[in-house]
Formats: sequence, structure tokens, C-alpha cells
Amino acid sequence: MTAIVEVEDVARAFGETQALRGVDLIVPEGGVVALLGPNGAGKTTLVRILSTLLAPDAGVARIAGFDVVDHPTAVRRSIGLAGQYAAVDETLTGRENLEMVGRLSRLSRNVATERAAEVLERVSLVEAADRQLKTYSGGMRRRLDLGAGLVASPRVLLLDEPTTGLDPANRLDLWVYLRDLVDEGATVLLTTQYLEEADQLADDIVVVDHGRVIAHGTPTELKRGLATDVLDVTVDDDVVARVGELLQGIGTDAPSVDREAPKVSIAVDGGASSLVDAVRRLDDEGIRVVDITLRRPSLDDVFLALTGHTTVRAGDEDPEDAR
Repeated sequence: MTAIVEVEDVARAFGETQALRGVDLIVPEGGVVALLGPNGAGKTTLVRILSTLLAPDAGVARIAGFDVVDHPTAVRRSIGLAGQYAAVDETLTGRENLEMVGRLSRLSRNVATERAAEVLERVSLVEAADRQLKTYSGGMRRRLDLGAGLVASPRVLLLDEPTTGLDPANRLDLWVYLRDLVDEGATVLLTTQYLEEADQLADDIVVVDHGRVIAHGTPTELKRGLATDVLDVTVDDDVVARVGELLQGIGTDAPSVDREAPKVSIAVDGGASSLVDAVRRLDDEGIRVVDITLRRPSLDDVFLALTGHTTVRAGDEDPEDAR
């Protein structure tokens, strides 16, 4: 497939902090690629470079064949961008904001009006369309900000945590809309804090850590890369730490203890025999097990194995976000 986003050996530093350390990335036209990575991995920095908001210190990035440094205007005409923070006018209504974005994108007045109405419906803001933005809740602002990136029907959508602040129902609606856009020929590059979002939406996943690409593949390929099964043990919260200690050595890595669940997870290569071993250890200590499950690895397990983090957490930001 034709590559519409090309990144070659891109580096970027902020003072002594090296946000990107030679990133290579190819995004084929007409699909969804998800960027995953822990806090400070470089995801937002890369999106800002691709959207011409930052210049790379080294390397080359192109969108639709246009270099982001040499031809920024052509790049901006090819992309839609929705970042982590709202970039719309609080004194205008939701409808007026979207119509303004359409006009700035060189749509005719009639087309900008039509596109604004369509996007308002897609992001579930029809009833609030003629209210000033300053009356919107945080989730409503997030949806409008996302809608602004969709008005001009761009070839490439750069979405930095697009569903942050949305409730589950609106998040699912947006997933459907993004799939429709891809079916119509759009390309989506997104960062997300929700691993299930990447699993559901992405054709390919790129995992970034410490400014480098450390893994790349389809969700299925990444999961198959973990040859082990995963044993999940749910117990009462007052003994979860003790269970983590008891299961040391039963698997291929140290157990992961989730005190909120409360649950202990551990990668094992012994299959059913590992499950039996775990049950015996816990029974010998008189620990009551609420649930115990042996399953194939999930994307969460892949992320943990690659980065040492259990998830991409809400509020993740790159070093320049604090500037």
C-alpha cells in the first residue's frame, strides 16, 4: 500500500531531555495506526512535528509527499488535527466554531455550514450547537475540539488521545465514525491512553518508549509475540500483596499486582500445570480465591512486557507539554 505518512530518523530534544531519538514510521494510506507509549515516550512530540507545530532537530517527516519543514502549508491542507486540549473560541457557539474552521480550511460558506451540521451530529452536539462554547462541559468541549479536526474531510487525521473526556457511549459512537471515515478513504494516526481503543480500531500499532520505536505490528501479531499464557488471580484486597509474593517464581516474570482490582497477574509457560501449582500454593496458605483464570495475552500484557508499565495513563504528556 502507498505510504501517506513517512518518518525517517526523526529526533527532537527539549533542553537536555531527548523526546525523540531517531524514530522511523510508515503509515499506509487508508488505515488506522495507533501510537502507544508510557508517559514521556514521545507520542505527542511526534504528532506535533507531523502537524508542523514543531520542527524536528534531525530526520525527515512527510505527509502526502510533502515535507513538514519545507512545505508546511501543503501539509496543513492534507491533515486534520485534534490535540489533547481545546483550540476553539469560547465566545462563539459550537456551530460557529466549526463553520469558522471550515472557512479557514477554504471551504465555501455553504459547504462549511453543511459540514459543521454533519460533524455536530457525529459528535452528539446537535442540541448544544447554538450555545456558546463557554457553557459547555469538559466532555462537550473535547467532542467539539475533535469535530474541528474533521470538518475539512482531511486525507490524514492526527488524533492525540481523541476520546479523552468522553463517556463510554460517546466513545463507541466515535469509534464507529472513525471507521466510517477510513472506509471513505481517510487515514488515521492516533495516540490513545485506552489500550482497548487501539485494539478495536488500529490496523497497526507502534509502541514508543524513551523516544524510540520498540515494537510494531498488528494487535494480533503483538499478542502472538508473547508465547506465554497469563494467569489472573482475583482475591480480597487485604491479601493481594501476599498473593503476589506467593506466586513469585511460578511464571516467566515477576507478578503484576493490581491493588484496585484486586488482582495478581503473571505470565506462565506451564499451562494448566501452572494454574494447579498456583491453586496449591494459595490453598496451603488458606487464602480465599475469588476467581482464577488462565488466558491468552491481551494488549495490556504486551504493553507491560514491552515497557514495564501496566497501561497508558490518563494525563500522559511529553516534556514540552509543561512549557
